[in-house]
Amino acid sequence: MSRLTTHVLDLFHGKPAQGVLLRLCRPESKEILFEGRTDADGRAACASSGRPDLPAGRYELLFAIGSYFARAGVRQDDPPFLEEIVIRFGMSGEATPYHLPLLVTPWSYTTYRGR
Repeated sequence: MSRLTTHVLDLFHGKPAQGVLLRLCRPESKEILFEGRTDADGRAACASSGRPDLPAGRYELLFAIGSYFARAGVRQDDPPFLEEIVIRFGMSGEATPYHLPLLVTPWSYTTYRGR
């Protein structure tokens, strides 16, 4: 069982991305395991209450980034170039933490596995 956290950094404004809607689910079933928003520091622990650890398997983490930039007043095309970012990844189930940072602008993003 592993814990999953994320940190969203808004490179366009040079600050943490507060209030980004997140959704963690299983890609096969689309079962939602967590839904929430990033805090004032752009961080979130992706776990449901009473279930902080996740078993081994494949997951997808959705970031509703288009609505975040719209709320921040960034002029975007209609529809936005990046409306939702979905990252599909696997977790081995070892008792190591998984940290999935997202560095984002309205037109680009990068991610990696942190610890």
